[in-house]
Amino acid sequence: MMMTLFNILIFPGFLFLGIMGLIFEYVDRIIHARLQNRKGPPFYQPLADFIKLTAKEEIIPECADVKMFKFMPILAITATITSFFYIPLWHTYALYQFSGDIIVVLYLLTIPTVSFFLAGWASTSLYSMVGAMRTLTQLFSYEVLLFLSVLSPALLANTWSLSSMTIFYDNQPQLMVFNIVAFFISIIALLGKLEKVPFDIAEAETEIVGGTFTEYTGRLLALFRMGIDIEMVVGASLIAAVFLPFGLNMEPLPAFLVYILKVTFIVFLVSLGRTIFARLRIDQMVNACWKYFAPIAFIQILFILIIKGVLL
Repeated sequence: MMMTLFNILIFPGFLFLGIMGLIFEYVDRIIHARLQNRKGPPFYQPLADFIKLTAKEEIIPECADVKMFKFMPILAITATITSFFYIPLWHTYALYQFSGDIIVVLYLLTIPTVSFFLAGWASTSLYSMVGAMRTLTQLFSYEVLLFLSVLSPALLANTWSLSSMTIFYDNQPQLMVFNIVAFFISIIALLGKLEKVPFDIAEAETEIVGGTFTEYTGRLLALFRMGIDIEMVVGASLIAAVFLPFGLNMEPLPAFLVYILKVTFIVFLVSLGRTIFARLRIDQMVNACWKYFAPIAFIQILFILIIKGVLL
């Protein structure tokens, strides 16, 4: 019982992910700044922003659904942290595992986006509701890409368990070459899931103020921002476990350092993507996902099925 509480609250649960989220928010911001030839924020800026927000007053719109308004940030963080327990990090096995856990992880990672939509809708603000509708529209685009990209290595490994998939590719690392296209599709999907440029349509400051989070202040906004930071770490960890399953049979400390390097590399790709692209319109985003990226992902799956029939 005590060990379970330790795993949930301390390591690798809430405290660990909260710290990692703040660290990788800084990494993302500093890389983004340096790529734009700017100095960037000091290392303590994400923590300072979080403390500042927690000290501010919570203002809830008069016509808002108060219970849902307050509950959505907690739901987003809880679902994201729960999914983390099923992802192999620096071992070939996760903290909790079962056959089919990959479906559960993808489902849990969908909940934060749904909570963003419900939060904006519960705010009853025009800007928030517009942002909420954009969030939901995006969900049906990039979420499909994430599912298809993860499906490709799962089919080749012939398993729906993340731990079993990691063991398969750890024993046969050369087969990861066939999943390179799916890897880059997953990076694009992660950009959409985190609502970063070019997929930040739901929180376009120049168009709809703060989008879904326009009416959020104080601790509730701090929780949402922390939830997004944690989602970045969990999303990068999922991609690292599926597409970069190496360095897992080392001693604990070297294996942990390799895990940090893999997550840092994925965060770098996310930062690079949001630096070199401009914001897309919502129709451009949907068209790009369904007309180009989704067909490429389907072709990748067909390619994997052919490779599986020939080599395995």
